[in-house]
Amino acid sequence: MQMRTALDADPDMLDGKERKFVAEIREHGWFAIHVGADEGRPGFTYTTGFCLKFGHPELIVFSLPLQIALDTFWHLDRELEVGRRIPVGVLSSDIFTNAPAMLLPVSQRHYADHLGWSRWFYGGNGFECLQLVYPDRDGHFPWSSDAPVDIRAAQPDLTEGNWSGLCAR
Repeated sequence: MQMRTALDADPDMLDGKERKFVAEIREHGWFAIHVGADEGRPGFTYTTGFCLKFGHPELIVFSLPLQIALDTFWHLDRELEVGRRIPVGVLSSDIFTNAPAMLLPVSQRHYADHLGWSRWFYGGNGFECLQLVYPDRDGHFPWSSDAPVDIRAAQPDLTEGNWSGLCAR
């Protein structure tokens, strides 16, 4: 059974922003949404359409400049296009050329605060999302006991908690 999405909606029922959003996904298979930092909270960028195009969870990344986030998502688009998958919960050097990164499952309790357009597109929380997490310049991930406060603040934990158990390691 194919997933019903906003692509199935009557275009006359969509407002201008919604029609533009759907048009981008029709053209490219996915779209990235950037939310700027505010009130001491970091900015973030996330995808909508990876689930539909690739059967792969959507992605969210915090505190990267928009162009770097987009370049990263396009890189991952090309990887997924040829059938390559990045393992979840494992350090990978296949995402960035200059640093390892990790994909971790996002808890659905964070969807409403961070994935509004994806929730609209999919008609609720019936999709998966992975958080792309990267280290600071010294190699500290946010869950590291020696991670500075700024890297922890720049990348909030959207997992079920405790960075999916990585803090205990």
